[in-house]
Amino acid sequence: MAAVGWSPRHRYTPGPSRRRLEVAALEQRYVPSPNDYAADHVARYEASDGREGGVMSGAPIVVLHTIGRRSGAIRKSPLIKVTDGDRYVVIASKGGAPAHPAWYLNLVAEPRVRVQDGDRVVDGTARTATGDERRRLWKAATEVWPDYDEYQRKTPREIPVVVIEPA
Repeated sequence: MAAVGWSPRHRYTPGPSRRRLEVAALEQRYVPSPNDYAADHVARYEASDGREGGVMSGAPIVVLHTIGRRSGAIRKSPLIKVTDGDRYVVIASKGGAPAHPAWYLNLVAEPRVRVQDGDRVVDGTARTATGDERRRLWKAATEVWPDYDEYQRKTPREIPVVVIEPA
C-alpha cells in the first residue's frame, strides 16, 4: 500500500519506519462513530480483516476512512461495496434521510480517503459522480443493494454516488 500524503498534516516519504509512524499517527487520531452500531461494526471488521462484518444482509461491506471536516480526526464508516474496475463506489444514501451523511460531507471537504476492503487497504481520492457516469454507477449500485431506489424515493435530495480512485 502506497500512501501519498493521505493525512492533511503529514506527507509520506518512502521508507518503512516513516510509514509505520504515519499509520500510528493516523490511528491515534481515530474517533469512533457516535452511532454504537457503526462503531461496533467497524471494530469487528477491522479486528477480523473483514471476515466479521464483511457482509451485511447479503451485501459486501468496506470501511471508508475520511478526515473529519471540523475535528481533523479520522472517521470510519461501514458502507456497501460497489466496484467499477479498480475503483470503489459508495452511495451517500443515509437510508433516504433528508440530509447527507457526515462521511460524505467530510470527503467533500477533504477528498483524500482510505478504503479497507477485507485485509486490503487502499488510499484514494473521492469525487461525486455526475451525469451519465452517475446514472451508470447508480444502476450498478442498485444491483448490489436494490433498496437504494427506495431510499431515493424517500428524499428530495439527489443521493450522491461517490467514486474513489486509487492513489
